[in-house]
Amino acid sequence: MALGPNDPCWCFSGQKYKRCHRGREAPVVAGTLSPMRTVPESIERPDYALTGQPAPVRAVALHDADGIARMRRACAIAADLLTLVGEAVAPGVTTDELDAIAHEECVRLGVYPSPLNYRGFPKSICTSVNEVICHGIPDDRPLADGDLVNLDVTVYVDGVHGDTNATFLVGDVDAGSRRLVEVTRECLARGIAAVAPGREVSVIGEAIEAHAHEHGYSVVRTFAGHGIGHQFHCEPTVPHYHDRRARMEMLPGMTFTIEPMIAMGVGRERIWSDGWTAVTADGLRTAQFEHTILVTESGSEILTLPEGETAAWGPAPPAATGAAEPRST
Repeated sequence: MALGPNDPCWCFSGQKYKRCHRGREAPVVAGTLSPMRTVPESIERPDYALTGQPAPVRAVALHDADGIARMRRACAIAADLLTLVGEAVAPGVTTDELDAIAHEECVRLGVYPSPLNYRGFPKSICTSVNEVICHGIPDDRPLADGDLVNLDVTVYVDGVHGDTNATFLVGDVDAGSRRLVEVTRECLARGIAAVAPGREVSVIGEAIEAHAHEHGYSVVRTFAGHGIGHQFHCEPTVPHYHDRRARMEMLPGMTFTIEPMIAMGVGRERIWSDGWTAVTADGLRTAQFEHTILVTESGSEILTLPEGETAAWGPAPPAATGAAEPRST
């Protein structure tokens, strides 16, 4: 729900919203874009790399052993790339500089940055700051102390895509934003725990929504998780709220993303004139975490789990350079 003027402020100051942050949330504004970066011709490309138009969405792909092995490799590279770019997050760093780090690492590794020219998207990663829900375009805006920034990275290699994201704290972040990030990370973990062969996809969103509402947050409903593999986006659609229409049965060998977007306010969005950047209608902050999941015979496997972690992001959110304390995709 939207905060009323007499509600407690989202920042946990103990003051009423009207006396604290109301009217003081400086909105994110678009900066200047650098030219689209290029990828050497020697690197394998997805079908849309030149035209910007992906092939029509195909039905769910059930991976065989070879397909699963290729998905594991792509997802491991994506997880490492997210860690690398996250380490560069700090006050004063521009989101375009983060994009350059990601792009250069992809080229070095010989993989294609999946977002680049997907339906015309001009950059190699998405960088979504504060009230930007998703699909933020990297530009020359420097990150400010107290910001949240979500980094969404996907790579294409060996004919498949691996996709992951996480929300990073920039410098000294207020308690309310840190709590939002932590609960969002927990929402992802709850959604993953609901995955099992034979269950309907709807149970994932049911688990996520229950946890978000328990903590007073909203789930952004417009954007969903998605099947992934040979195509960047395919079936199934994975809602992050309880949608009884999501009746598809999860089957062993299926791969898809779970990527809840959790909002402090109403969870409704508006889209900037660039056609990509989605921001909250009320200007309040959101956070997001994402993993690519494989359905197994007995449950699930997180394919984008960072090296050394044993659960979805471990006991605490990912920390970034310049962060005052560990943060939480």
